[in-house]
Amino acid sequence: MLDRFFDLIREVPAPDDAELLFGFDELGRLRERNLRRYLETPHAPILLLGEAPGWRGMTVTGVPFTSVREVDAGVLPGLELPAQPQAPWEASSRVFWEKMSAWRGPLPLSWPVYPHHPFVAGRPLTNRTPRSSEVRAGAPVAEELIRALGIETIVAVGRKAQGALAEAGIEAPAVRHPAQGGARMFTEQLLALNRAMLDG
Repeated sequence: MLDRFFDLIREVPAPDDAELLFGFDELGRLRERNLRRYLETPHAPILLLGEAPGWRGMTVTGVPFTSVREVDAGVLPGLELPAQPQAPWEASSRVFWEKMSAWRGPLPLSWPVYPHHPFVAGRPLTNRTPRSSEVRAGAPVAEELIRALGIETIVAVGRKAQGALAEAGIEAPAVRHPAQGGARMFTEQLLALNRAMLDG
């Protein structure tokens, strides 16, 4: 069911300052196994779309908003870790899963609109904002995921993600990004979304 999705990821060009996370090397295969496990779990028909993978989280595990700390804590059972992870934790991942624990019913899924890890040239252990061209190139990947998994509602995580989606022709309401002081508003907006889903 997800083979076309992974094919599309690998078709998105990866410039010198972006890392293809799901290639055919050992780490790429590990990330793909983890992401397949995550995407194949029962879920609400809601997709929380972020901007791009971060070097401390998804770049290590292959799963959005998930770092070594969440794997060690068993937040998503069955995930594998590389022998020498490049980072032990990510702030956004901690807040995301801490707040997601209040969600009632099947959890929504998350995914970045740009599937590669964009970094400052020559410094792979950094994050940069994806370019407009990169966002547009990544949009078909998100659209295939939406189609394959029967997603009915798309929500942007943060204004940057919302703007990136708009550039790619995808209109979506936004919730506050959980990092950099946004945890409380993220929680309030997330739980409002959960209530609306349960009432609807």
